[in-house]
Amino acid sequence: MAEVIYRHFGIRYHHDHVGRFLRRRLGWTPQKPRRVARERNESEILRWQSEEFPRIAQSAQERGAHLVFLDESGFMLNPSVRRTWAPSGKTPDLSAWDRRDRISAISSISVSPKARRTNLHFDLLPDKATVHAEDVVEYLRRLKAQLGGPLTVLWDRGGVHDKSLLVRAFLAAHPEIVTEQLPAYAPELNPDELVWAWTKYSRLPNLAATNLDYLRDAIINEMTSLREHPELLSSFIARTGLPLRL
Repeated sequence: MAEVIYRHFGIRYHHDHVGRFLRRRLGWTPQKPRRVARERNESEILRWQSEEFPRIAQSAQERGAHLVFLDESGFMLNPSVRRTWAPSGKTPDLSAWDRRDRISAISSISVSPKARRTNLHFDLLPDKATVHAEDVVEYLRRLKAQLGGPLTVLWDRGGVHDKSLLVRAFLAAHPEIVTEQLPAYAPELNPDELVWAWTKYSRLPNLAATNLDYLRDAIINEMTSLREHPELLSSFIARTGLPLRL
């Protein structure tokens, strides 16, 4: 910032002075930038929020269908490192395996059609496995059996969703399951993304698991705990800004 001021105005400030000015005069704070895809179509995202989602929600209501926000993610044996407490000047060491071993997961937040109750559903794949179309089909099959009645599933445009021939064949055989695509490059509209954020970065950061069994148990414990807090799941939906009354 000091260099920018000098280039534009020819005035040289010490960087400490610039920091005080930004804080006290402008109310700025140092922040980590959020990556935003250049491919995003902001007008289309706003249109989807204001027009398409109300249509989807209304259609689900008329069908007596659960709204289901679905997504996939993965948990690495190598931990997600976040800030923690330590004596001043003594950066703590986190002893962890430097391997790419992972546990892939599918989860979804459901909203019941009448009572508007929220619930969390999840499935963990075998160690080191990647989510494929057959995993999505099996997940949908079990979700349908658990919830009963019709479903309206909202998900991203990933290749294992509507683009998959196997998934499309399953959906054709089960017309009671309707799928809708979220806008491209708009993960913030899927509250299930916040399930991953909450679990990875709020509950399991700096977890140096000794092996994948340890990591699996920790994931199950945290996801099960989150399921028992529907108010948190509702807050995830509210955070998206989608017009859905809970």
